[in-house]
Amino acid sequence: MLNTIGEGVCIVDGEGRCNWMNKKMQAWPARVHEKIRRTCQDAFQLFARQVSPQNPETPAFNRSKRYALNIEEQQFMELIASPVINPGGNVVQVVAVVWDATGTRRLQQKIDAIDKAGRELVKLEAESLSKMNVGQRLKLLEDKIISFTRDLMHFDHFVIRLLDRRTNKLEMVISNGLPSDAVNIELFADSENNGISGYVAATGRSYICPDVERDPRYVFGLEQAKSSLTVPLTLHDRVIGIFNIESRQRGAFTEDDRQFAEIFGRYVALALNILDLMIVERVSTSHKVTDDVCSELAGPLNDIALDAGTLLDEYIGHEDLRQKLQQILSNVNCIRACLRQVAEGPNTSILGAAEVKGEEDPVLGGAQILVADDEPNIRTTISDVLRKYHADVTIANSGMEAISLVEQREFDLVISDIKMPDKTGYEVFAATRKKDTTTPVILMTGFGYDPNHSIVRASQEGLQAVLFKPFKVDQFLTEVRKALQPHPAR
Repeated sequence: MLNTIGEGVCIVDGEGRCNWMNKKMQAWPARVHEKIRRTCQDAFQLFARQVSPQNPETPAFNRSKRYALNIEEQQFMELIASPVINPGGNVVQVVAVVWDATGTRRLQQKIDAIDKAGRELVKLEAESLSKMNVGQRLKLLEDKIISFTRDLMHFDHFVIRLLDRRTNKLEMVISNGLPSDAVNIELFADSENNGISGYVAATGRSYICPDVERDPRYVFGLEQAKSSLTVPLTLHDRVIGIFNIESRQRGAFTEDDRQFAEIFGRYVALALNILDLMIVERVSTSHKVTDDVCSELAGPLNDIALDAGTLLDEYIGHEDLRQKLQQILSNVNCIRACLRQVAEGPNTSILGAAEVKGEEDPVLGGAQILVADDEPNIRTTISDVLRKYHADVTIANSGMEAISLVEQREFDLVISDIKMPDKTGYEVFAATRKKDTTTPVILMTGFGYDPNHSIVRASQEGLQAVLFKPFKVDQFLTEVRKALQPHPAR
């Protein structure tokens, strides 16, 4: 019976001699035998100290000990040793059951690495992030996702799409190694006629396509693609997008790959949510933003405050510790106040515009600038500031009008809001780039709102800058001058 089981079994005495082993154990090389023999000898000595002759009735298996053996860098084994106790209560031998745990260990190591990478994705480092604007934070997140996907998952060709619940469209936000024709395909969360991505978004189920030529759901992606893996991005049990990976190798993806991608995808969804990339309906008032933000963070902040308050009561007399706990409570209150203040924001979109006096400017003077925004006060304020520096400003009341103007004439700079009723900021950007790839474009948005992911999409294709309302007039003029400065050919 022992010769038929899948684990190695051996009996070792106190001198480290192997008195018997089954066929599985015999098949392993000498270096493995040596490692097992020495481990069993150590276990024998341990059991000899622990087992009492005065209490010989205790079952031997209650004293079993488990060991992890690192045979070499790429091979791991696990061993359970149990003492053989004679009627006098003395340990006379050790029985060991051994199995190869290399596959399990590697699997665990990869899961641990993915978990670590995921935690790195959602980690908010106050010192570094405080020096970044929202656009820079989005770029940092994008770089991290691409880096971890390539280095840990070993996926080189992938695209991440988020679901716009208003239109049910899957909007591309991050891609790597896929042609533009593939990432610009219009896909919707529908199980029929919208490819594998649409099916996964609609059903919430992962999908391994071992052979794209035999799968009717597959639509054009990577050139010469042979197989694909698509997993949903879920947040609070709700699908917010998809993570699609493609390969030029047929049958490239396994069930392990699917599990890893699902774990990593959950972290990606959380990271996108944290940095406000998740699709949401545009709020109508600043108070609604305040309520949403405070509601989302109320639970975690209350938990921190409750734990700190409990510890304060427990550590009476430890003034240094109580002072630190009190500081934690103060920080919680400060966070709550800051969240409300930041979310409400000032009432103007350009801070300091009224104080601008204007003067001759060698960069702005005579520059042909198009300003597109559906809000009249913003259009007026921006154009007034630019004209004080003698720029030639053209105004567009909508995205459609801006695209029409771009197609008709040349501009030195295009400044466009991201959210307009008819066309998105990305569409204005794309039309400008189509007309002239050298024309710089600056996009504007309020509260970091970007439902169609214009920022990320345009940043990948050469966007000049992003301004998040409300912005200071000095910041605005700096970005405009930078955009209008001649750039070396790239």
